Amino acid sequence: MNTPLVRPQSLVSKKPVQKGKDAFVQVLIGPDEGAPNFIMRRFTIMPGGSIPAHLHPSIEHEQYVLSGSMKLGLGDSQRVVTAGEAVFIPAGVAHWYENEGEQPVVFLCVIPKTKNFETEWL
Repeated sequence: MNTPLVRPQSLVSKKPVQKGKDAFVQVLIGPDEGAPNFIMRRFTIMPGGSIPAHLHPSIEHEQYVLSGSMKLGLGDSQRVVTAGEAVFIPAGVAHWYENEGEQPVVFLCVIPKTKNFETEWL
């Protein structure tokens, strides 16, 4: 049986996003905290920061923007997403992020827990 947990994000270390520029990730809840099915991550992209185009062949993402505004590439399209908007990225869809604003962008990203999580950088 898993144990319930309340974990302040301030106690979770930030790590640079692989291949990102001024982009950081925190694993808020994941396997190390006993979550059996999902991983909740918090991303911060600083002004001028980015995460380059990539895809995950076998996992979907659900994201929610907490603060700021960013350009988001989804497949062949792009759009600006802002605080209060939710995003669904199906498995296999290329995506990228750019913060062209003056404030950090912060968003939550929930992914399924799998044994074969892959990132293909494009």
